[in-house]
Amino acid sequence: MDEALLRNLRSLTPSVLTVLVRRGADFAAAEDAVQDALIEALRVWPADPPRDAKGWLVTAAWRKFLDATRADAARRRREDRVEEEPQAGPAPALDDTLQLYFLCAHPSLTPASAVALTLRAVGGLTTRQIAEAYLVPEATMAQRISRAKRTVSAVRFDRPGDVATVLRVLYLVFNEGYSGDVDLAAEAIRLTRQLAARIDHPEVAGLLALMLLHHARRAARTAPDGSLVPLAEQDRGRWDTALIAEGIGILQAALARDRLGEFQAQAAIAALHADAPTAEETDWVQIVEWYDELALLTDSPVVRLNRAVAVGEADGPHAGLAALAELDTSLPRHTAVAAYLHERAGDLATAARLYAEAAHKASNLAERDHLTRQAARLNAGRSR
Repeated sequence: MDEALLRNLRSLTPSVLTVLVRRGADFAAAEDAVQDALIEALRVWPADPPRDAKGWLVTAAWRKFLDATRADAARRRREDRVEEEPQAGPAPALDDTLQLYFLCAHPSLTPASAVALTLRAVGGLTTRQIAEAYLVPEATMAQRISRAKRTVSAVRFDRPGDVATVLRVLYLVFNEGYSGDVDLAAEAIRLTRQLAARIDHPEVAGLLALMLLHHARRAARTAPDGSLVPLAEQDRGRWDTALIAEGIGILQAALARDRLGEFQAQAAIAALHADAPTAEETDWVQIVEWYDELALLTDSPVVRLNRAVAVGEADGPHAGLAALAELDTSLPRHTAVAAYLHERAGDLATAARLYAEAAHKASNLAERDHLTRQAARLNAGRSR
């Protein structure tokens, strides 16, 4: 399958979906129509590419919506509101994606449901990916998304949601794009830049700074064979110093406003990593202090898990293991953190066993391979 074609279709989806919603289609029906149009494009475009890709998709999706509307007797009353089918031709060259993020964050939805719906409909993430981000079973997330679709099907999209929900969506899209199966990181940064240009808020700036600081290290995160490179082993000469400088400047301006939020705290941690000339010179004591602030702001178990690693670096592996013992062992990556801290403490047999166990639990192939190699490395060292 043509990957370039898939990327092109994915980039056009939010804009086409927005056009259908503006013309009166309810959200669930519009999403179904756009998906049908994308399937048709995959079939037709390789042999007969259109001159105006967006215009073609708008026309095809609108036809699919009309067909579905007429076929569903329960929706016949909506036919009076359906506008005349648009003619094929150039579509407005507007970026509707950010507006669609706000529309999906509708006041009739809870923040969690709004985030899940937007990630699925606009961000292009699968239900499995969203479930993993929320630490819930896939079936639970599927039900949440279905309920959200039913809710918004009965309302008009004339009241956009709040900034906090949109920030949460952008953050999760970036995280999945940064470490998952779908490359969405650059798109999340682009949209967050747009949002920062429109809204003067320290948390918007904090999220942009966080994204830039993480993205600056992206080239060094993987080896030429695709394997993961841990932060301590990364070639810091490959980090993008311009992005780091921009991120730190944005963060400093946000922190100066004395309205601390979770994205600013996360960005402060990322800045401390980015500012260290070597891994050994990282200011772990200050990182622990920022994790303490972040834990107060979020009460997130994932934050406390990352804090345990920082404590292990600042105060020694046994202190890190003590902090880890306070957390639920079912947390994703809990076993991998335990393996790392046991290795640091010199308990190589336990560390090797835990690395192998963590590899079995990992959902990401690159992470699974990395943990498997760690276990093999320790077992080989013990057998000599």
